Amino acid sequence: MQSDPKKLERIITGYTWQQVTIGHSEASTFLLKKESHSLYLKTQAINAIEPLQIEQEKMEWLQGKLAVPEVLYYGEDDKKEYLLMTEIKGIDASDSSHNTNLPHVIKLLAKGLREIHSISVEHCPFQRTLAVTIQEARERVNKNLVDLEDLDEERKGKNAEELFQELLEKRPKDEDLVFTHGDYCLPNIILHHNEVSGFIDLGRAGVADRYQDIALAVRSIAYNFGDQLISLFLKEYGIEEVDEEKIDFYQLLDEFF
Repeated sequence: MQSDPKKLERIITGYTWQQVTIGHSEASTFLLKKESHSLYLKTQAINAIEPLQIEQEKMEWLQGKLAVPEVLYYGEDDKKEYLLMTEIKGIDASDSSHNTNLPHVIKLLAKGLREIHSISVEHCPFQRTLAVTIQEARERVNKNLVDLEDLDEERKGKNAEELFQELLEKRPKDEDLVFTHGDYCLPNIILHHNEVSGFIDLGRAGVADRYQDIALAVRSIAYNFGDQLISLFLKEYGIEEVDEEKIDFYQLLDEFF
């Protein structure tokens, strides 16, 4: 672990800072720019429930396996963690500039997900199976960390305990385990020159059911572009028979995070 604040200071000297407000996270994210060069810095409280050190470890494990940011610095002081990364060139998939070419964007989203799911899990140290994530959901309920103001429309008005009981009742009997992004939403997929240039926000990546990603992708496509493009995404990914129960379950599970 690096904990040399002077090293961080040396790297970012001369950069201008702009806070990035898209997305929901405990971390604060800043875009640092100097001439044509850009970096990203995440900071968050040292006692946050999802440590930045875990995201650092996952990005370093993924180097050479997937197009993800390179970690330039990780460190912590008495109050905060700091994670400095290179920029993935391009524009995220939720940006309105893609609206003139939506079918192609949807095909790229499916292609990107197939690429992530093709990573070998044989020696993957990061487990996000239901045994892990349901326990984390329970802890979040106990600590009052479930954001009831940000529930999907069909679950508004329910309390955290009701949602957790529903989660247990709907738990799938099997898991089709692959390497997953963990939060495969459009803002986390970067497009450049009509191709996927990389993936960001990998703190929840690891071995899980492929529907962990499929469910959140479906919800994000519907939110950004409408329901009419979901069938194209599923077809391009390679799903012939959709497991609607798993889509519902993994969207419910995401309410806790």
